[in-house]
Amino acid sequence: MSRFSAVTDNPHDGRFNQKTGILLTNLGSPDAPTASALRVYLREFLSDPRIVEIPRIVWMIILHGIILRIRPKRSAKLYKSIWTENGSPLTHITRQQSLKLNALLKHHGYTNTEVVMAMRYGNPSIEAGLEELRDKGLTRIIVLPLYPQYSSPTTGSTFDAVANVLKKWRWVPELHFVNGYHKNPTYLESLANSISEDLEKNGMPQKMVFSYHGMPKQFLNNGDPYYCLCQQTTRLVVEKLGLDKDKVITTFQSRFGKAEWLKPYTDATLESLPSEGVKDIAIISPAFSADCLETLEELEGENREIFEEAGGEKYRYIAALNDRDDHIDAMFDVLKPML
Repeated sequence: MSRFSAVTDNPHDGRFNQKTGILLTNLGSPDAPTASALRVYLREFLSDPRIVEIPRIVWMIILHGIILRIRPKRSAKLYKSIWTENGSPLTHITRQQSLKLNALLKHHGYTNTEVVMAMRYGNPSIEAGLEELRDKGLTRIIVLPLYPQYSSPTTGSTFDAVANVLKKWRWVPELHFVNGYHKNPTYLESLANSISEDLEKNGMPQKMVFSYHGMPKQFLNNGDPYYCLCQQTTRLVVEKLGLDKDKVITTFQSRFGKAEWLKPYTDATLESLPSEGVKDIAIISPAFSADCLETLEELEGENREIFEEAGGEKYRYIAALNDRDDHIDAMFDVLKPML
């Protein structure tokens, strides 16, 4: 029986041993790069009301009547292009991050902590991750969604999923939820380091593009702070590196549907730059804590083609922070006040 269900082994003499569980979460991936696996994954993802904010009845008809009949096969081909012997890059990288973070915590003397990874959609699920922490007898839980810039569809949705699990527990643990870290100095330092390493190796391009995941503009109009947080991250990194702000562009990628999304769009920007005489760029996506479909296929593949077909000559993608040591240091720095 889990310790959150009963604590019959508690000596009741004040020596109750407090343990902290850290749930490291990211967006998720399908279990396999197949149409059937994508159908399961997309059904869960696109059924989230934080993702698509239109009347539910209308959207469910569109989702089940059109999208889930067409999109899984198309998406499976894209996932297959990035799949590795370790499976989904996002899942594998998040697992490596959790292992490294766990080791770093132990190195700093936090022996009563355990790190478990979970995905908002797909496997391992947030429910499975929380139950694993419960089964380990952890009495405090810190949830760290790996989205530096808060947004409702990512961080907000993660909170929903955590709450939906905990409301079924008899004993709700002490809970700390990290809702973002876009200005954390160690996170900014790790971003700056990754850019500096690229510039040292390849030189300064004509333009440095900071490409963030997009969202419908209506979300911003309704009060979502994501757009502003992205702009702040770009500005702080540019200042930290001493870059010429006129050589830096902030754009937004990965849009779908007919609604207006946050602008400028990454793909449209890349298509237009060569005609403006900009044929040498470097691109980074600070909102992604791990390389995934949106970086490996979209930025490395699709957007590279768009730029080169428009006349671009030099295009380089600066990898996500992944399991770099300074990135793990940043996670530790974010968590430290709550440990």
